[in-house]
Amino acid sequence: MANTKKIVIEDEDEKKVQETENISSDTNADEGNDEVAPEGEADLEAQLARAQKEAKENHERMLRMAAEFENYKKRAARELEDMKKYATENLLRQMLTVVDNLERAIASATPNGENEKGVVDGISLTLDDVMKLLEKHHVSPITALGEPFDPSFHQAMCQEESDAHPPNTVLQEFQKGYLIHDRLLRPAMVVVSKAAQNGQSAEKSVDTKA
Repeated sequence: MANTKKIVIEDEDEKKVQETENISSDTNADEGNDEVAPEGEADLEAQLARAQKEAKENHERMLRMAAEFENYKKRAARELEDMKKYATENLLRQMLTVVDNLERAIASATPNGENEKGVVDGISLTLDDVMKLLEKHHVSPITALGEPFDPSFHQAMCQEESDAHPPNTVLQEFQKGYLIHDRLLRPAMVVVSKAAQNGQSAEKSVDTKA
């Protein structure tokens, strides 16, 4: 009986010793983890810095894309507006030939009799209708006679010496020019003045510059 109790006590002591050794081992392991912690914290800070940098770059990229898209919408709106305003440009340019012919017919007519007068009146009414149609589509004639020569709106066919007008003044209009809204539809074909030389009579010379 006494021997049995002694063995149990020794076993419990050994168990206590083992438990003490295990606690010491766990404590050493924890101390080892405490030594690694600063390195893990540094890694987290580096990852956070990279994430913040990527977020900032993505935000800036998103702002640029938004600005580019807004510019695209404005440009598309302007192009659509121009297309609406000038969609009939080619048709109206062709109609100007009709206007030219009507004007020439009126200018060349000599209404000495009733029949000729009726023809001239009919052509005049037709021309008025065409001009009203052009005006409805925002087509307007360019003022040229007596104006300074402007290559943006006038096409010089020739020059003529003149003492009565300053140089580069439009003296004559071969063909009228027209605007559609604020855009040139067709330039005016004109004769431009130049200074007289040595009192010579007026001479005309072809000018190839527009």
